[in-house]
Amino acid sequence: MNSKKNDHGFAMILENIKNDPLEAKASALSSSDFKDWVEEGSSEGKLAVDVAQNDSHIFVVTTMAGARPDKIEVLVHNDLLTIRGTRCSPIENEKDIDYYYEECFWGVFSRTIVLPVDVKGDLAHAKFQNGVLFVSIPKQQKDNKISIEIVDD
Repeated sequence: MNSKKNDHGFAMILENIKNDPLEAKASALSSSDFKDWVEEGSSEGKLAVDVAQNDSHIFVVTTMAGARPDKIEVLVHNDLLTIRGTRCSPIENEKDIDYYYEECFWGVFSRTIVLPVDVKGDLAHAKFQNGVLFVSIPKQQKDNKISIEIVDD
């Protein structure tokens, strides 16, 4: 997992969010809306994610059938979480393939999520098992109020 503050890739992500601020909003996709997974004019797919929290952590879960852990990158930058990688079809190297149905997305994918609270990105943890990516990020604890004594001169 990488936690980078000066990654040129984030400049592109931030520019995309400026152009389409709703892009960063998590959305539920119905299985019949496959076209929503691929942006018009783009060959890059989007990820469906679940974002949850408890008192101390933010959790992000996404499925990535066909992805290998060495082809997945998870980046935390301030309040942004970016997941990107590649899904490989198990039949992509077969010759003379004719599809009856081609509904699965294979290829490059990415998703940037605006996290709902400040986090400790350098303490984030990611686990990939059985095609499911689980990211756990500790929340930045808010400072407690400290009473300051006022002295009279």
